[in-house]
Amino acid sequence: MKAIKTAIFGTGFMGRVHLEAVRRVESVEAAAVVGRNAQAVERLAAGFAIPKTTTDFREVLRDASIDAVHICTPNAQHFTMAKEALQAGKHVLCEKPLTTTVAEAEELASLAAKQGLRNCVCHNLRYYPMVQQMRRLREAGELGEILVVQGTYSQDWLLHDTDWNWRVDASAAGASRCMADIGSHFFDMAEHVTGLRLTSLCADLQTFHAKRKQPKHSVETFANKLMGPEDFIETPVTTEDFGAVLFRMGARTRGSMTASQVSAGRKNGLRIEVYGTKSSVAWNQERPDELWQGHRDTPNSISVKDPSLLEPGARSFADLPGGHSEGYDDTFKQVFRRFYRSISESAAPDYPQFVDGLRQMTILDAVLDSHSKRVWVDVPPLRAS
Repeated sequence: MKAIKTAIFGTGFMGRVHLEAVRRVESVEAAAVVGRNAQAVERLAAGFAIPKTTTDFREVLRDASIDAVHICTPNAQHFTMAKEALQAGKHVLCEKPLTTTVAEAEELASLAAKQGLRNCVCHNLRYYPMVQQMRRLREAGELGEILVVQGTYSQDWLLHDTDWNWRVDASAAGASRCMADIGSHFFDMAEHVTGLRLTSLCADLQTFHAKRKQPKHSVETFANKLMGPEDFIETPVTTEDFGAVLFRMGARTRGSMTASQVSAGRKNGLRIEVYGTKSSVAWNQERPDELWQGHRDTPNSISVKDPSLLEPGARSFADLPGGHSEGYDDTFKQVFRRFYRSISESAAPDYPQFVDGLRQMTILDAVLDSHSKRVWVDVPPLRAS
């Protein structure tokens, strides 16, 4: 089979994660790396023996041998890169959030459909095996009617005012930081697992550090903890460190969530709990191979990931046998495998597409609107394209 050639746009934390995952997918060749810093591009490409490097993404788009691109750059660059890639006939896999505005996301979703190209937004956290097990248990009716959905996504990497990343800068990341960066993962997972859609919400956001000490030189995500006071410039901040949201899913289902990047000790603490009339499930990303199942009249239990014991629809999301952990990096492999299979085999997409990225932008827009007005707001359904 002829290998699908792909290019990685971005050389930071996510660019490297994508590149490593692409190398694990059958019949896909990472053929080009793009980044703004020539030295960083050359260094990353050399480490993975990638033949083509450039600081101009349009050079890659003009290359007829490149079939697809991964966009792993700061959020404000997603729209232009994705739009021009689709116009150039490339399949596009884009990091979340898809764009920084609803209007841009609508345009990309419409263009992708018009061009007939494969498009994916990387809500990879759906792809933990035990998250899929939750979804399949719900589909099998084992949870009953969903009554309550709650949880949090808590991190600590921006706890101090000396912590800085491009995501802090609204011009690079958009009007929202914490909710866009990690809150969107919770909402995508909540809708994916339950099969329900948020219909209204009430949000409260907080910026604890109105000013942060920005490094005088570029630092990679999570890599700024050892810098001294002489390395910083005090910079105003408008994006939030924390958010809390009450939400409704239809007529009866109710929920609540928090997202935080200032919670000491929580490194990547995504937790989701789904409570039904028959039973409940709860999952913690920091213990990804375990699934808690709760019952009213019989003992609770904790299941450990084992493909042979998963629901049939969840088994293909686990490659390794029981007792062999599958974590964060494996979720990217699972998404990418399905994305490229839909290209090579013309298989129906079974991954989050640009329309799902638009969905998350619609929720995020409602969060910002609610916080600004200090009221409940409706989350509009997606308009038919």
